[in-house]
Amino acid sequence: MIRLLGDLGGTHARFALSVDGGPPQEERKLRVAEHAGVAEAARIYLEGRGVDEAVFAVATPVQGDRIAFTNNPWHFSIRETEAALGLRRLTVINDFVAQAASIPVLREQDLRLLKPGQAQPDQPSLVIGPGTGLGVAFIQPEPGGPRILPSEGGHMSFAPQDALQAEILAELRARHGHVSAERLVSGPGLLALGRFLAGRHGSSWPCNRPEDVSEGARNGEPACVEAVRLFCSLLGAAAGNLALALLTGGGVYVMGGLCRNLGPLLDVPALTGAFQAKGRFEDVLRPIPIIQVVRPHAGLIGAAAFRTGLA
Repeated sequence: MIRLLGDLGGTHARFALSVDGGPPQEERKLRVAEHAGVAEAARIYLEGRGVDEAVFAVATPVQGDRIAFTNNPWHFSIRETEAALGLRRLTVINDFVAQAASIPVLREQDLRLLKPGQAQPDQPSLVIGPGTGLGVAFIQPEPGGPRILPSEGGHMSFAPQDALQAEILAELRARHGHVSAERLVSGPGLLALGRFLAGRHGSSWPCNRPEDVSEGARNGEPACVEAVRLFCSLLGAAAGNLALALLTGGGVYVMGGLCRNLGPLLDVPALTGAFQAKGRFEDVLRPIPIIQVVRPHAGLIGAAAFRTGLA
């Protein structure tokens, strides 16, 4: 059996093939903006090859047959796309369900320990990752194997923890109305932080893309250094909130290329300090380990490993 894998985000669509349940192969990345829709992009990738079934991981909630992306213009019908691609079955899952499904099959070298702790294998785990948006999912241990719980926790309201964060919230609220954690803990969020702090510092460093902020930090630009530190702190705070929501004693996994590409700029003390800073409940979070997944394209690994028919 040949399975077409798709990890479809806000900026890029990544495709691969899996043969008889094996790992992804022939991986290829396409830009969303350069293709009319998911079926068209999949046809470009397949180049006329036939496949038996497909699993697409999409960066948006999956509720029924119609899929509309949160951070890109694509929309499609699952059943129509299944027919258009000649598939026996098309399964569509949330992109962070796929990220979470990769965790049990990753190798030790795919992981980096950010915060030591004592994982409880009978308790849930949190999977979180900033990218074009902020992805969230949970892994629930069950006797028949782990069950992946989808979440839109990235869209929970942002809560400032000090005067600076309150200023940032006020500026973003004037622009967007509701301000979610995703508005700050994402690639566009890093850019928003860089622009805000550059204005505050009177910096002339150009902040036109998230990459400009990280590049400025590598060059010691004070506003960009502060923006990256604050970004890591906000990521930790969001992870701590979600860890409390489901008591994820199984661990916290930080996913995605944004954090991976920060490399040594990832401020681990800022992230772990904000994760635990929950007042009377700090002791609840202190034992929970935080692990970064450094393996690229974990969503494709999860799409290959995903057991169709399970939520």
